[in-house]
Amino acid sequence: MPDRAGCAASTRGHRLASDGYHGVFGAAIAAGKLLGLDAQRMCHAIGLAATQPVGIREMFGSMTKSFHPGRAAQNGLLAAFLAEKGYTSSLQGIEAKRGWARVVSVKQDWRAITDGLGESYEIYRNTYKPFACGLVVHPVIDGCIQLRSEHNLTADMIERIALDVDPIVLELTNKRTPRTGLEGKFSVYYVAALAIVAGRAGEAQFSDGMVRDPVIIALRDRVTAMPDPSIAKQQARVRIHLRDGRILERFVTEAVGSIKNPMSDAALEAKFMDLAEGILPADKTRRLMDLCRTIERLADAGDVARAATIG
Repeated sequence: MPDRAGCAASTRGHRLASDGYHGVFGAAIAAGKLLGLDAQRMCHAIGLAATQPVGIREMFGSMTKSFHPGRAAQNGLLAAFLAEKGYTSSLQGIEAKRGWARVVSVKQDWRAITDGLGESYEIYRNTYKPFACGLVVHPVIDGCIQLRSEHNLTADMIERIALDVDPIVLELTNKRTPRTGLEGKFSVYYVAALAIVAGRAGEAQFSDGMVRDPVIIALRDRVTAMPDPSIAKQQARVRIHLRDGRILERFVTEAVGSIKNPMSDAALEAKFMDLAEGILPADKTRRLMDLCRTIERLADAGDVARAATIG
């Protein structure tokens, strides 16, 4: 969950997992608002949240990566509950000399916390992800799928794939030979090959079996990626060199699923159905989607939770 505390600390100046180290604030403040905390207790909740950062990048590619945001939400909720009961903390947990922002980052922009407060909301920067991996490789996947679809590409037609990406892509997703589906989520080489071979990158495509598929491995090993500081995080340049001598190129300026290029309703429904497959029957999945779309008109929001019950 984006939050203003996270915006205050430079994302370039730390080596922590962002969803774990600042997601706790969004959870604490949201829970605090629901609990009706006064100003002082809200400050205590923020302080309690500040002392519970979680998540290091070393865990990327393991089950613990998903632990980061879940634990952050849990810690934020605990912070609000403790503050409600009178549990105290520093009232300057973020901005103090030894506070959170100075501990997790070498750069701070304090204006990010208060500028536009009450007028602009970080939650509006949230988007739906079409692909089941980190956003930094979504432009690569999008570009590869576009070229695959337009030229009916198959792996055996391709001599090599050359990628130009933001430097952060190689910092986060430079796993050259992923061994598991979870590691595949952090391999820009794997996702490029996957996009060509499968034409999609949903949760099912990040299985251990897919990562070990010999066709994907062979193509993956023909993928190169170069950092380019002039390319933004939401962008990528994909060059596919074909065996017949042609070179296909696509520069993705805004990957599908971004704020400027959002997923369609049909794509969102397809993703929801895909994730629910094997867990809920199709008719129950459809009812759950319909309830979520009309939640503001429900007499009891608990209907959503009941519709999602397995069995």
